[in-house]
Parts: sequence; C-alpha cells; structure tokens
Amino acid sequence: MKPAEAIATVLGAGNLRPAPGTWGSLAALPLAAFLHLIGGPWLLGAAAIAAFVAGLWATTEVTRGSADHDPSRVVIDEVVGQWVALLPLSFGAWHVGASIFALWPGWIAAFVLFRAFDILKPGPVGWADRRHDAMGVMLDDVIAGVLAALGVVLLAALAHGIMAL
Repeated sequence: MKPAEAIATVLGAGNLRPAPGTWGSLAALPLAAFLHLIGGPWLLGAAAIAAFVAGLWATTEVTRGSADHDPSRVVIDEVVGQWVALLPLSFGAWHVGASIFALWPGWIAAFVLFRAFDILKPGPVGWADRRHDAMGVMLDDVIAGVLAALGVVLLAALAHGIMAL
C-alpha cells in the first residue's frame, strides 16, 4: 500500500463496508484514547492537526486525475473530525484528573453527533463539502467535529448542571 493510500484509508479502514465513514470514525476512537493516555488533550490536538495536514496531502494524491473528489474509501477526514469532537472529553478528563474512560457517555455523544453532522452536512459543513477539493474533504469533517464538540459541551452542561440539581 502506497503511503498516500495508507493515510487516506487509515491503513485500510476505509475499505470496510458498509459505511466506510462510520468505520473510519470507529477507528478514531481507540487511537484517540491512546493519544490521550500518553499525552493528554495536547497530544490529541497536535495529532489532529498533523493528521489534517497529512490527510490533505493524501487526499490530494489519491484523488489526482479522478472525477471523484471525495471517494468513500478516504476516511482520514473522519478520524480528524472525530478527534476534534472528542477534544472536550480529553480536556475535561485531564482538567479533573479523571479517567478518559469514565466519560463514556460523552464518547457516545461525540460519536453520534459527529456522524450526524458529517452525514447531514448542515450549514457550514455542507459549504465546505461543496468545495469539491481535498481541502473541502478535510474541512467539512473538521467543521462537523467542531459542531459535535459544541454539542458534547452542551450535553455535559445539561447532565452535570441542570439535570444534576
């Protein structure tokens, strides 16, 4: 497997069927946990930035000369977006000294919200997707991840604030 293909498909996770984007998001979860465990939210954030840059290059390479600007096998964008969605959990666990695994409801919320925003492509997610280039492929998932992260924060505030009363 060529380096660009390995990065773009996250070592072949993008070749799994059905729903390769969901498989890519699932692959992101244990990777995020590992990154958090060895370096906290700072390493997870740095890895997301590095994966974005690598994904931009890899997506450009694997789509070169193709009419399909966003082939379903390219899932590095899902990994980056899912990591962005998980950042509030990583920062929260780090801040209070809790195990990242103790925040399991947040993991579920981050996964479901990210997949929903990525599939439905509301507002700015759809705008980025309509770029029809490698930057759009990567950017729509980053924006979906940011929206999911905001949703995670709001749900945590509800669960630990209003509902905890």
